[in-house]
Amino acid sequence: MTTINLFDTTLRDGTQGEGISLTAEDKLKIALKLDALGVHYIEGGNPGSNSKDIEFFRRARELNLSAKLTAFGSTRRKNSVCEQDANLRHLIESGARAATLVGKTWDFHVHTALQTTLEENLAMIGESLAFVKRHGMEAIFDAEHFFDGYKANPEYAVAALLKAKEAGADWIVLCDTNGGTLPNEIGEIVSEVALKVQANIGIHAHNDSELAVANTLAAVAAGAKQVQGTINGYGERCGNANLVSILPNLQLKMGYECVSAEQLAMLTSVARYVGEIANVHLPVNQPYVGNAAFAHKGGIHVSAILKDSKTYEHIAPELVGNKQRVLVSELAGQSNIVSKAQELGLDLGANANSRVVIDRIKELEHQGYQFEGADASLELLLRDASGDTVEMFAVESFKIMCEKSTAGMLSEAIVRIRVEDRLVYTVAEGNGPVNALDNALRKALVQFYPGIADIHLSDYKVRVLDEKDATAAKVRVLIESSNFKDTWSTVGVSSNVIEASWEALVDSIRYALLGMARSELSPDASTDSVGLVNH
Repeated sequence: MTTINLFDTTLRDGTQGEGISLTAEDKLKIALKLDALGVHYIEGGNPGSNSKDIEFFRRARELNLSAKLTAFGSTRRKNSVCEQDANLRHLIESGARAATLVGKTWDFHVHTALQTTLEENLAMIGESLAFVKRHGMEAIFDAEHFFDGYKANPEYAVAALLKAKEAGADWIVLCDTNGGTLPNEIGEIVSEVALKVQANIGIHAHNDSELAVANTLAAVAAGAKQVQGTINGYGERCGNANLVSILPNLQLKMGYECVSAEQLAMLTSVARYVGEIANVHLPVNQPYVGNAAFAHKGGIHVSAILKDSKTYEHIAPELVGNKQRVLVSELAGQSNIVSKAQELGLDLGANANSRVVIDRIKELEHQGYQFEGADASLELLLRDASGDTVEMFAVESFKIMCEKSTAGMLSEAIVRIRVEDRLVYTVAEGNGPVNALDNALRKALVQFYPGIADIHLSDYKVRVLDEKDATAAKVRVLIESSNFKDTWSTVGVSSNVIEASWEALVDSIRYALLGMARSELSPDASTDSVGLVNH
């Protein structure tokens, strides 16, 4: 089985994406994850460009990576010598096992960007790669703008590659730097170059035409043995080729060997981890690893996957560490409800009962509710329908008071609830009416359920459902709550934002208390945490 080398440049090219900034510590954490995933090369950055990358390479020496740590730089400056080039010296001093040198292969760039002769550019390529090899480093030549250069002047573009090969380059990587080449062009050109150059060929594609993954796979089919890309496709402009899609496509679809099956099963967790570190939200519909990648909503789809998941899933989600999800909405059929109830260990009884639940959900969604992003509210609805819930408190009333003074805006909430036969009346302040209500409700309940103290609101979203009604419009509120272990979401809808927020807030607390009950906790039990189903 042919092995395809994975070259990850998240820590270098990926950080050139808008809004992405990684500290040296961030880069070290990601490097360890990439190494565990099994990538063969980790390009850490340019050790001559900034102090952050210098620190990264210094500290990375202690990581004992299995992957080859790679330093990035460019060919020597025009009309100079390698020994006096600071950029090349930093590469040698970085401690990296391999060096990637980018050089021009498009005659237009040589004349316009470098403003030098074609002959001098060839000398820059050859001398720089030879310099790196003399210092014991593996040499990778990134042929910048190669496909544009090949289409404009194929003789010169190939001459640049032959000069790199002559200098001892271990890999010659063809770059679609502007991201404008089509897959059929990539396949044809890589095939031609492989015959003319007879070297280890790699591919480095950008996503400006939404084709970086397709172009990468086309290059591999034409003979490339190394693929360069980034986790989640991060990178300059529209991004780089997404290794998270490339890896399973190569291994599961095209039959190449890249990583072990156990490492491939880490793909989803690695993609989400890198997204968290980079502070970039992972698209819900990202192939293979997105939260919706194996989510099923239409009733016909769900009915089929319950018989055999291959009916609507191109692979088993577990192969890449993801999981199947069944969504419940106004498009749901009876199969959706049955599947979701089974997942929760619930028995809805007769078919007529599940039909009642479906009709109820459809009516609520018509009113503006949405349960796809509020699993906890959906679970409460299903448990109520199956008789699996116990009312652990009842709300008698609540009142909100807001006062603007020279000291600022003050919100105060008064909540009256009943727990069994006891009436509890509490007052709490907050930095807004919702926060005040949250504080008052938890203050009332914590004396009965101490684990409530560990719960906090982690996110709060409001969406106006009918903008033409202006300030009288109905709104949907989504609340995300967390404790030390779990996160869950609830929903409320009303033309009054406070009432919608209160509804979502009460559902959040009910869900938490339900977790306590399932953990066989009772009022007055001594505990510091809430046991919840992981959502």
